[in-house]
Amino acid sequence: MAELPMVALVGRPNVGKSTLFNRIVGERVAVTHDLAGTTRDRQHAEAEWQGLAFTLVDTGGIEPAHRVTRGAEEPLAEDSRDFIREIREQAEAAIAEADVIVFVVDVTTGITAADDEVARLLRRSNRPVIVAANKSDNQKLRENMYEFYNLGMGDVFAVSSIHGYGTGDMLDAVVDALPDRVPDTDEDDLSVKITILGRPNVGKSSLLNRLLGEERVIVSPVAGTTRDSIDTQIIYHGEPVTLIDTAGIRRRGKIEPGVEKWSVLRSLRAIKRADVCLLLIDAADGPTTQDAHIAGFILDELKSVIVVVNKWDLVPDKTALTIVEYEAAVRDALHFLPYVPVTFVSALTGQRVSKLMPLVMQIYQERFARIPTAELNKLIRDALLRQAPPSRQGRRLKIRYTSQVAVDPPKFLFHINDRRLLHFSYQRYIENTIRAHYPFTGTPIHLSWRESRREPKR
Repeated sequence: MAELPMVALVGRPNVGKSTLFNRIVGERVAVTHDLAGTTRDRQHAEAEWQGLAFTLVDTGGIEPAHRVTRGAEEPLAEDSRDFIREIREQAEAAIAEADVIVFVVDVTTGITAADDEVARLLRRSNRPVIVAANKSDNQKLRENMYEFYNLGMGDVFAVSSIHGYGTGDMLDAVVDALPDRVPDTDEDDLSVKITILGRPNVGKSSLLNRLLGEERVIVSPVAGTTRDSIDTQIIYHGEPVTLIDTAGIRRRGKIEPGVEKWSVLRSLRAIKRADVCLLLIDAADGPTTQDAHIAGFILDELKSVIVVVNKWDLVPDKTALTIVEYEAAVRDALHFLPYVPVTFVSALTGQRVSKLMPLVMQIYQERFARIPTAELNKLIRDALLRQAPPSRQGRRLKIRYTSQVAVDPPKFLFHINDRRLLHFSYQRYIENTIRAHYPFTGTPIHLSWRESRREPKR
């Protein structure tokens, strides 16, 4: 996989970094809110300007220790106050990785103590820095941009992330500062996409960090720490893999409007992008109704899934039967996913985590498995002989011909004589028959039925 150069948006809280991020990317990717401290983790997306592609990184606001702006404390999201150190560490990591840094400041406030703090960090980075004087929404405000030359960071560009003013000139400067290693932007992303899902505080970010072997995202015992869906790319045994960490999905009645609502919507969008989903269940809580709801979202998108029971180290007094009994409870709660593997891990200790990636890759391969048509039709004929199709008013269901018409996920087309003779229990019998010979582990299969007066030509 070709590596794109990286451009990081850095600045103090509430200067409009996420809004500028969305403007450059061209869609609403980052969560934005009027309250400072909304962005916590690094957020990546691919952007392009003048035919050149780069990875754009949105970061959380960097706070000085005292969080003072012109003698008054900067408003900060109450539930972000506990993460000031972690947010700063994530921003510093983005600075260290970046090829070019866009230092975002606010023309409506002028230079603040926090801006000075960020400027000191950037001087030590030895990276090209471009200053974006944001919120330059009118001519009078644009004149305030000249104050920011006092930061000694180089050229200053007046921009309005809301209206788009000045972003083109700023991006011209960004492109000029980019290194030459810019690959073709038309390359498709062929990586295996693994989305990590679950209720808040079940250990999604901890599992991601354990899989990566580094502190890629903020981990905290406070529920709701991850708000954006975070992409991380790795190479696993020569295969490109994208790991997607998501915000916890709470019950609909528990979802707060605003920031959390957008975060949950992004988690649901992350399911659509996935090839394989890891559905985390908290071992201490056991399978819940909300776990089943999330599993339903995954099934609706016909995505492959592994049920990962996390925090297994916290289960007391385990015996040889504990896993058997627990798995039975999980399968009872997720009875509509009988084909899904259940594994028990501890992201904290690393117990059995090493078994996840081999299982993921196995399931990914099964999404693309194809049954030869001759074998499939013999399989269905034998199934018809073992258990005759249902009849109605003297007419019996006939399955004349079957073919697999698609993969990712596998889809099968059955030519039958009359759809009215088809009963859901017989559909389940046919699916179970297929899975008995071709398991398609962790993967839903789709059966479609078409009325046909004559047997199709083979």
